[in-house]
Amino acid sequence: MEILVLDVGGTHVKCVATEHKNPIKFKSGPKLTPNRMVRNVLKLTKEWRYQAVSIGYPGVVRHDRIEREPYNLGRSWVGFNFEAAFGCPVKIINDAAMQALGGYEGRKMLFLGLGTGLGSALIDDGVIVAMELGHLHYADGKTYEDYLGEKGRKRLGNKKWRGIVNNAVKGFRNALLPDYIMLGGGNVAHLKCLPPQTRQGDNAFAFVGGFRLWQHQYGNATGATNPVRTIADEGNRHNPKLKRK
Repeated sequence: MEILVLDVGGTHVKCVATEHKNPIKFKSGPKLTPNRMVRNVLKLTKEWRYQAVSIGYPGVVRHDRIEREPYNLGRSWVGFNFEAAFGCPVKIINDAAMQALGGYEGRKMLFLGLGTGLGSALIDDGVIVAMELGHLHYADGKTYEDYLGEKGRKRLGNKKWRGIVNNAVKGFRNALLPDYIMLGGGNVAHLKCLPPQTRQGDNAFAFVGGFRLWQHQYGNATGATNPVRTIADEGNRHNPKLKRK
């Protein structure tokens, strides 16, 4: 099956497909409605062939349905008929969950996305559980997202922010008991070292997750037929200086 994968973010929408592994992108932002997004995607990919679409959405998704409007985009996402707009089957998943699925290597994994906000997802024996850990209270009337997101990092400074990241990782590990934790998102680059029992993710894993969504069994998500190496190795964003504690 040929698949088109869309990673919808607060600043850009990135697109890849089965036969087009190099991402193309366009700006998103507070004026981006689903109608505008679909028009832009169809224009940019008019020469591409695909039979299905995967969408990583920056908000709450349940059973392939968007439940809440996004914080950083335009309105009218809830209830939008993407299958009619694209003319083919569509799967929608939270963007953090899609990136988590792309980096999943079995057992129980917690994903934390350190980006504009705090993305989170849990995968247990192949079952994806989208979460909103960033909305939990942290301190002084503020949430984890307020402290771990981009605004928190800029407000606190990198040194203090790193300490809060380490404390949050330890707390979530003690509460959720994952076998391992994957840290993704652009702000991983601001860590000097990885907290104990964590792995570094890669934004390219979002595309891998989009392809894996159409597999029948998530438990075989790391099989040799999957494009994990193909995509992750192209434009790899790993920080070679980042070490584990």
